[in-house]
Amino acid sequence: MRVLFVVPPLAGHVNPTVAVAAELAARGHQVAWTGPAAALTPLLPAAARLYPAGGSDTAGGHDVLHERWRDERGIAALRFLWAEVLIPLARAMLSGVHTAVEAFRPDVLVTDQQALAGPLVARRHGLPWATSATTSAEFTRPFEGLPKVGEWVAQRIAALLAECGAPAGWDPRFSPHLVLVFSTPELIGPGPGTASARGTYPPHYAFVGPAFGARPHGCDFPWRRLDPGRARVLVSLGTLNREAGARFYPAVLRAAAALADRTQLILAAPGDLAGAVPPSVLHQEYVPQLQLLPHLDAVLCHGGHNTVCEALAYGLPLVVAPVRDDQPIVARQVTEAGAGVRVRFGRARTDEVRQALAAVLDNPAHRSAARRIQASFAAAGGATTAADRLEKLPLGRPAPGAAETETETEKGP
Repeated sequence: MRVLFVVPPLAGHVNPTVAVAAELAARGHQVAWTGPAAALTPLLPAAARLYPAGGSDTAGGHDVLHERWRDERGIAALRFLWAEVLIPLARAMLSGVHTAVEAFRPDVLVTDQQALAGPLVARRHGLPWATSATTSAEFTRPFEGLPKVGEWVAQRIAALLAECGAPAGWDPRFSPHLVLVFSTPELIGPGPGTASARGTYPPHYAFVGPAFGARPHGCDFPWRRLDPGRARVLVSLGTLNREAGARFYPAVLRAAAALADRTQLILAAPGDLAGAVPPSVLHQEYVPQLQLLPHLDAVLCHGGHNTVCEALAYGLPLVVAPVRDDQPIVARQVTEAGAGVRVRFGRARTDEVRQALAAVLDNPAHRSAARRIQASFAAAGGATTAADRLEKLPLGRPAPGAAETETETEKGP
């Protein structure tokens, strides 16, 4: 089997595909990626087969957009994401993804939910495609309380389909063949309209849990400075939100000072924003997160899906301070599952952060919930289960016209 991964230039969206691709390659399948080459090259294995899609300016343009997006919040950030990032990225990647399909001749595409060019090209070529859902926000009716915003997003997608000459009435975020969800219902919650554990999710939705591939951390870490006599808590706002923490970091550091006798914070933050760091805090610009997690007792983060799932995969309770986009939804999932406490990001108070840290460290219910989700992740199978499901996909090309037939499951939950 030949599998082509279609990904955006975002580490959290690429990392699970590296793990799944490694599992597929170990079984004798051939794998390749397509997307903005400049951004993807450092995220992929050295010997990875990569077909450029999006042009050499896409990654640079993404950096410029990030500077503008960084200060957006709420609905404004969501509109910016779709209007200025995802839709333009789809347009930019279309030609390159088409060329990649022609050159690599894949049997199936695995396309990220935010790489909309993948499903468009797959349908054009009559190829089966699987959705790579590296965030769980789309499975919890994110616009239920904001119907006008949901309608606006649907209009943007419909306009893209029309622009590309694709048939109307289907949603490229949800494959009708296979949706790989890198989480589990124990975190996401039940399906729409039901209280049962796995809800009404369609059978082609595969909840495989997180998939962790080998990745170079590229930074030194002073392991000897970890204090075995205190609870250790990682503070991270991820790769895209770290520069937004100028007001948040001081509140965290003041909370750390109040808990210094019993808690050691490991702060991953830019030095110019962290300010004066007390001796009780271990500060690094970057940390080897996956390697560090087994040595921790809790994590304070922005609610990014990648960081949240990595922490819960090690049974660590969380304090979540969501910034934008899907992060409030993921933070709600954490708190509703009982695995953590939410604090405000924009107006964080020292006592609020201190109380939240004390809660996740002292209340055994939070750790118990985190370990319940950890067990569900382990049972889900990660990259192994994802590869199993991909191997079971029917790979024959459909009869003429069959690829244009809408099904109810294409509309998503």
